[in-house]
Order: sequence, then structure tokens, then C-alpha cells
Amino acid sequence: MSWNRKRKISGKNKNYSISKKLRKEFKSSEEFEVMLNNLSLEDIIALKLEISARVMGGYLYGMPIWKSIKYITEDAILKFALSATRTRAEAMRLLGLRRINYRGLQFKYKTESFFEEEDDNVQN
Repeated sequence: MSWNRKRKISGKNKNYSISKKLRKEFKSSEEFEVMLNNLSLEDIIALKLEISARVMGGYLYGMPIWKSIKYITEDAILKFALSATRTRAEAMRLLGLRRINYRGLQFKYKTESFFEEEDDNVQN
């Protein structure tokens, strides 16, 4: 019946947030995210490469950047899909992937382990 409250679907990645994770690790802040929002994705990638080259003495020779960009962007998009959706099925639909392709990418990039809490105090 339409007046009854509908059940909310919640899944494993309901609480995944890249922003919260980076803030918890002190790698990001609200001010930084506001400044970052004003840049285009192309500008962010170019800036990141320029800073990396500066650290390496001005050169990134020997690094296959052109061939690696596909893998870098796939990993970033998988992380976004997991943080933007509540379930893996929603993430697959968002990306337009079938289950077998999604599982292969999950195994390859291990994106879910990115969001899992690491307890440094526990030792085996």
C-alpha cells in the first residue's frame, strides 16, 4: 500500500565514503575539498603529475604514464561507484557492468579493502 513506509535498502557499502576516509587519515580537509572542487579533473591530474615530476627532479622518465592511465582511472571510478551507492548491485548498475566483470575488477584493484578499517593495534 502506498501510504505504508517503504523499506530502505542498505548494503555493505552504505557507509563507504572516500572523503570521510581521507579526513580520518588527515589527508584531506573541508577547505581542501572546496579548493579541489574548483578544479577540473584534467587540471587535477596534470597538477598531480607536475608535483610528482618536481619531487623526482623534474623528470618522470621510465614510468609508463600513458599505458597506466587506464588502470588509474578504472580504480578511481570503482572507488567512486562504491562510495556513491548503497550496494554492490547498485554499483554494478551505475558502471554498466555485469557481475563477472565487476568481480574481476574487484579482485584486480581490491577497492573494497580501501574502505575497510585497518586496526594497527591488533597484531597476529
